[in-house]
Amino acid sequence: MVNSVLDFVAHGLLNWSWWKIMLYTIVMTHITIIGVTVYLHRHQAHRSLDLHPIASHFFRFWLWLTTGMVTGQWTAIHRKHHAKCETDEDPHSPQTRGIWKVLLEGAELYRAEAKNTQTLKKYGRGTPTDWLECFVYAKHALLGVTIMALINLTLFGIVGISVWAIQMLWIPFWAAGVVNGLGHFWGYRNFNCLDTSTNLFPWGLLIGGEELHNNHHTYATSAKLSNKWYEFDIGWMYIKIMSAFGLAKVKRIAPTLTLATRKAVPDLDTLHAVLANRYEVMARYAKTVNRAYRQELAELKELNAHEKYALIKSAHRWIHKDEAGLDEPQKRQLMQIFSSSQSLQTYYQLRIELMQIWDHSHASREQLLLLLQGWCYRAEQSGIHALRDFSYHLRRYA
Repeated sequence: MVNSVLDFVAHGLLNWSWWKIMLYTIVMTHITIIGVTVYLHRHQAHRSLDLHPIASHFFRFWLWLTTGMVTGQWTAIHRKHHAKCETDEDPHSPQTRGIWKVLLEGAELYRAEAKNTQTLKKYGRGTPTDWLECFVYAKHALLGVTIMALINLTLFGIVGISVWAIQMLWIPFWAAGVVNGLGHFWGYRNFNCLDTSTNLFPWGLLIGGEELHNNHHTYATSAKLSNKWYEFDIGWMYIKIMSAFGLAKVKRIAPTLTLATRKAVPDLDTLHAVLANRYEVMARYAKTVNRAYRQELAELKELNAHEKYALIKSAHRWIHKDEAGLDEPQKRQLMQIFSSSQSLQTYYQLRIELMQIWDHSHASREQLLLLLQGWCYRAEQSGIHALRDFSYHLRRYA
């Protein structure tokens, strides 16, 4: 009898080997990640898809068991992050709080903001308020994770505590720390959106697709987080599977660019495509400017123009930014660069004019079309081959 009790305490009901327990832990944490990205993030926070009540209730119950997070709190905090991104009011910005603070203490920042009733009231609209949410999930948030701990202890014995600890740390580390921290600090950018969001990796496997954070901040209401052909969003794969079984219905995804035969002049169809694909247009233009920047440096180096070379090279970290995002010394240096390089000044000026097409979105379609046609004409008459080729490509947007 004593040996049976000791064996149960040591190995639980299943008496599994270490690799089976590890596989169980990976599967459990992966389902939790999918619950966060599909249910909390894409469905609740951004309304980019609808979920069938069966799927919605499953994820609510699962997240209650494995994280103790409350739907209304998580949704409100995330919406505030987008609304106040990288300002002092952002609940978890590494730009204002420091990367190590967010990376190591992201869960503490979340809990602190969850106590802000104004945040919950202003940004938590539309989240569940039924009996289960009010009297079980929200009222007894710790009960779920306690039940999960007892389940793990029963199944695996004392090792179940380690399994439970990993489950409890998984979301605070990967979501609250890595995505919110590194996702605004390190990585690559497809789009020059207004914040510093980055894509951590092109393959969104480990964190359910949340690795593609720059794509998300650019197209926040898109149910699909991958954008380039080489990117993979496993969360989107699960959404497609759920859609096939009638458990999900996609409402919005990022616009897809189509190229048609080049036209003599941009028409209304071109205009609509340019307006819909703003970030794609500006990302392509940024690459054009970067190529011109590198070419300019190469020519100055070949001419041994050391002073001009040093002046332009020192601006490589910020020359692609909007003037509003530059500090005063950088603005003064930009004027010096323009006096040294007519081509870079032309690139920069045409970039401002291109952005004005979106700034004048209140204008009529005919007025916007004239702006676009005028821009293409100036680009093609600039005498700069890269700008001419960019304009030719822009005319193919459809």
